[in-house]
Amino acid sequence: MKRRDFVTGAALAAGAVALSACGKEEEKKAETPAAPAAPMINKERIEMVMVATWPRDFPGLGTGAQRLAQRINDMTDGRIQVTYYAAGERVGAFDSFDEVASGNAQGYHAADYYWKGKHPGWAYFTSVPFGLTYTEMNAWIRFGGGQELWDELAGDFGLKCMAAGNTGVQMGGWFNKEINTADDLKGLKMRIPGLGGDVMAKLGASPVSLPGGQIYENLVSGAIDATEWVGPWNDRAMKFYEAAKYYYYPGMHEPGSTLAMGVNASWWGKLSKSDQHILEAAAAAENDIMMSEYNAKNGEALADLVTNEGVQLRKFDDEIYDSFGMAADEVFATVLEHSELAKRIHTSFVAARKDLGAWSKISDQAYIAQRNRVLGV
Repeated sequence: MKRRDFVTGAALAAGAVALSACGKEEEKKAETPAAPAAPMINKERIEMVMVATWPRDFPGLGTGAQRLAQRINDMTDGRIQVTYYAAGERVGAFDSFDEVASGNAQGYHAADYYWKGKHPGWAYFTSVPFGLTYTEMNAWIRFGGGQELWDELAGDFGLKCMAAGNTGVQMGGWFNKEINTADDLKGLKMRIPGLGGDVMAKLGASPVSLPGGQIYENLVSGAIDATEWVGPWNDRAMKFYEAAKYYYYPGMHEPGSTLAMGVNASWWGKLSKSDQHILEAAAAAENDIMMSEYNAKNGEALADLVTNEGVQLRKFDDEIYDSFGMAADEVFATVLEHSELAKRIHTSFVAARKDLGAWSKISDQAYIAQRNRVLGV
């Protein structure tokens, strides 16, 4: 065979192989289903008005709510644009619920026990007497059926709610006289909301519900004789020590006060799943950050109050605490009679308290007691 004929034949053969391969590749591509199109990313700007029950820039509660609003803006690069209004800037503190339930605003940041007059079940999702601590509340809400009950209750009022902050175990309150027995509470005008206020009423006190921004003026004027608020960091900022020097602990009324972001249910239902998850993630982040901040700052603030402001730190004795307990049982009995939903919320809460408390007794409590004993704290 001539060399020229060999080369030509080889080239033709190679071309045929290549064409065959290309043909098979095209057949293979035709048989392979096309990859699904990438999901469309929602670029539509969403306006969200958030109202709050806290004064603007108030440490912890107010700054935490403002931080939450800003975090939603940042997590969406401004696509969900939150306009934040502190108490009194758009509506009064206690008007936040109706403002959001009606759809006039899309969200609020508040303590849901403010709404217990609408249904006693709301109190359980902030805090109730002899209730759950911060870690216990998180466990009940996230893994003990609490969120499902919260959704059911909130849904009846056109809302969707989620945990968005916590202040931890609160102090018992500021009093303008010593409280040596339960009888010393009789006739006392005390700012204390939620079911804790109902407990005080059972013991003869006159509970008053006031937003945070109005407490100081009422305490100074003598319109109230005592108040609870949160704890040393917040209470120092409010300057309650100028009107009442007796500071009692521990508070039976709010052992782990959960703050809530409530949103209008209709508005929530129109959000994409990804946007709903963004709001949930923003709220969960603030739930952790706020509690961390309170734990970091309460100790120093208490030392300052005692050392520099002449505050008299007092502990409720066992007899007074036993009186709180008996009064709380009476309050809970009225909750159980309210409605089937209230009964289910209370029953679930109590079951969680039993299980979580039993574990906490041999975990956190046992360890902290031994650590403090060894360190002499």
